[in-house]
Amino acid sequence: MNFYDLTPEIVLASLEAGGFEPTGAILQLNSYENRVFEIELEGHQKVIAKFYRPQRWSRDTILEEHEFLREIEAAGIHTAPAIILPNDSTVMETDEIYWSIFPKIQGRLMQEVLPRDLERIGRSLAHIHNIGAQKPAKHRVRLDVPSYGEPSLDLLKKWVVPELWSRYADTANTLLDRLDDLLEDANYIRIHGDCHRGNLLDSGKELFFVDFDDFCNGPVAQDLWMLTAGDPEEHEKNLDAILKGYEELREFDSQELELFEPLRGLRLLHYSAWIARRWEDPSFPKLFPEFGTYNYWSEELEALDKIVWAL
Repeated sequence: MNFYDLTPEIVLASLEAGGFEPTGAILQLNSYENRVFEIELEGHQKVIAKFYRPQRWSRDTILEEHEFLREIEAAGIHTAPAIILPNDSTVMETDEIYWSIFPKIQGRLMQEVLPRDLERIGRSLAHIHNIGAQKPAKHRVRLDVPSYGEPSLDLLKKWVVPELWSRYADTANTLLDRLDDLLEDANYIRIHGDCHRGNLLDSGKELFFVDFDDFCNGPVAQDLWMLTAGDPEEHEKNLDAILKGYEELREFDSQELELFEPLRGLRLLHYSAWIARRWEDPSFPKLFPEFGTYNYWSEELEALDKIVWAL
């Protein structure tokens, strides 16, 4: 079966084969990387079914993510740990496509974030990082230049318009060289990896960190810069509030502040390479119609230039 032809009928049949009793009510949720569905089961229980894009993660890397979620939940930080399935695992397989089931969390995106909310976010993130520091992830990728930066730049040589490639490559290499130097002394622990506000839900009583799909070994600065992104004034205000809560539970090494901008540049590179890797997916040319055009790469180069100039 082709991942791009994953239909609701196949999804529901997979759940039935896994011992579930879906009512037939199914809603596909927004997800570029995987295929994610909200499904109603008999008894009006709703669950989230996640079908993983083939060849991205192995079974071991998925299981390691699920293990991390259980550790976080056991420590009192609510997430949505994957449900144990009839095969005594959290992962099953349909035609070489791995899938898992998660409980549905009731919550809303945080549209307006107040200083006290940022302090709560900081405390929760510090708690997660304390758990992440207890042991490394054996099967997950290391967030560094050889794993994220160099492969991305190598791939993008085929995509950046020829008239901009030389400048783009020079700027990117300057960025990666600087980041590589800074990461030599960085403390690597298990982190969320994609910790932007869109992956935070508020139930009204507590915060939930969701979507640990990019969970990896990395510096804590990766999670913090994503939560504090904004214009310089907003960034400083957000960072102060988050660190106020964070440092109640975990010391933050101020030297990691130097990593914020280089890591943001690395994300720009990696994001463009991610689009290029997924271009055969029929949805991607529709989602990113400007990708590959002169305007797209001109804007990317300008963004990278600004980061490098500030280093």
